[in-house]
Amino acid sequence: MAVRKAGPGQRLKDLLGKNSMLLLAAVAGFVGALATVAFRDALAALQELLYGRAGSFVEIAAALPWQTRLLLPCAGGLLAGAVLSLGRRLPSPRRPDYMEIVAIGDGRVPVRPTLVNGFSSLLSIASGGSIGREGSMIQLAALSASVGGRALGLSPMRMRLLVACGAAAGIAAAYNAPIAGAFFVTEIVLGAIAMDSLGPIMVAAVVSNVTMRHLPGYHPTYEMPAFAPIAGAEMFAFALLGVLAGLIAPAFLGVLQRSRRLFQASGLPLPLRLALGGLGVGAISVWVPQVWGNGYSVVNSLLHQPWVWHSVLLVLACKLLATWLTAGSGAVGGIFTPTLFVGATAGYLFALAVQAVWPGAAALPPAYVAVGMGATLAAAASAPLMAILMIFEMTLSYQLMLPLMLACVIAHAVARALGGASMYEITAQRQAEAEERERLRGMRIAELIRPGETVLPEQAPLAAAAALFRQHTVKYVYLVDGANRYRGTVALHDIAPRFQDPALATEPCADIARPDAIPRLTAGMGLDDALRAFMRHHGERLPIVRAPDDPELLGAVHKTDLLDAYVRLNKGLLSTGIEA
Repeated sequence: MAVRKAGPGQRLKDLLGKNSMLLLAAVAGFVGALATVAFRDALAALQELLYGRAGSFVEIAAALPWQTRLLLPCAGGLLAGAVLSLGRRLPSPRRPDYMEIVAIGDGRVPVRPTLVNGFSSLLSIASGGSIGREGSMIQLAALSASVGGRALGLSPMRMRLLVACGAAAGIAAAYNAPIAGAFFVTEIVLGAIAMDSLGPIMVAAVVSNVTMRHLPGYHPTYEMPAFAPIAGAEMFAFALLGVLAGLIAPAFLGVLQRSRRLFQASGLPLPLRLALGGLGVGAISVWVPQVWGNGYSVVNSLLHQPWVWHSVLLVLACKLLATWLTAGSGAVGGIFTPTLFVGATAGYLFALAVQAVWPGAAALPPAYVAVGMGATLAAAASAPLMAILMIFEMTLSYQLMLPLMLACVIAHAVARALGGASMYEITAQRQAEAEERERLRGMRIAELIRPGETVLPEQAPLAAAAALFRQHTVKYVYLVDGANRYRGTVALHDIAPRFQDPALATEPCADIARPDAIPRLTAGMGLDDALRAFMRHHGERLPIVRAPDDPELLGAVHKTDLLDAYVRLNKGLLSTGIEA
């Protein structure tokens, strides 16, 4: 029988079917860029409405009367909080957190809560809140991908991957960093770098970045100067900067968490909390208008203009306080960009200290600013690879790569050693699960011991064993000698025929004991060996002794406890792979 060869049309159809996820990722990248531009243009329109101009928030704030600077963030916080409060009265089955939805969800980003959060974020940012706008941009890009996936009827696995592509597209569009955007999603959100997921995500990020470059209003996020080559001896200075960043990032995030708890403990309604945070930002901006916005203007100024150390220190301290007030009060917005601001100012101050101690150092402050941004981000996000790639894409400077890599890795190691908080909840959750799995891998079965409730001396009468069987739903009673050494078991099916003969009730249990009727566990066993022992035994529990040559009975181990430990050990492993 002749086999018909597939024609060109069928071959093209098969090829498109196998690579359909790449095509969908490209569409998600394009739409994600448009969503990012839509949020940016909406913010510019709101600036025009409020101030008569769009652009740098620092320049806008500096031109406003001090009374307006004081009250406008408060009014914006009040309105943003009212929007959130009204939105939360509408029922929603899930949180609008794309990270959680990609990592452990089904890829369905809720539309209404996401739009409510986006509008609230728009109000907070437009009124001078000290938070990043990029978080809402990324969320909207992820939402657009999710809506498209639902319209196409994709499976949950493909939906999750498509939402991840949308998020990468949003990051690439917001920061002009397509490679870092792809690795942000794979390293932080997915927690694993696999080609099946990385390929579509990179396609989405590249398409998004290309789209942004062809749309009006495109410009790099940070205008980077040229960097001179870094001398070998100065690598020690950048290593110290990595240590400093590893100390600063956990402290920054820790105070932010405490600020959130303080605002929540105040008991104030959400609109009043946001208004109070805005009032604090407004009061600071009366003297230091640089606290408005996400900090782009100040970072670009540090890269191109000389600053005196006390001015940088003042702006850093005020910006930290303003960010803690804005984000801590509950305003919707990102802290990714404020983290870059903290790293940039810390790097500039460190550069001035290096120049004072080492006048012959070749690296200028802008190099320390860029490396400080990357190192602080690596420590705060627990993602050194993403931080290295992002700063490299921003600077396109090979001269910075070696000190950047060194500082980022050191900062991440220092932050992890301190047990500091992570910028992202999903990262903190994944780290906690990894630590738990590591603990479980080294667990000995002795940690699962329960008291042996059905234990009798080997000379106890059968009537005592019968009483235990009536009291407990077990199949075996364990026997021990006078030194509590395990001597075997009495089985329910062996003693049942003797229940009818009162003359046998006084016989000792040792007469019908079975020394090797069931496997016994030892305290030094690992989980795998214990599981193999349970596979040879159909009961719910097994006796456990101290050691093979020391049969002291310690108690019993239940199969449900062992299986529960295995579930916790493997938690999340099956959900890390995403269907291509």
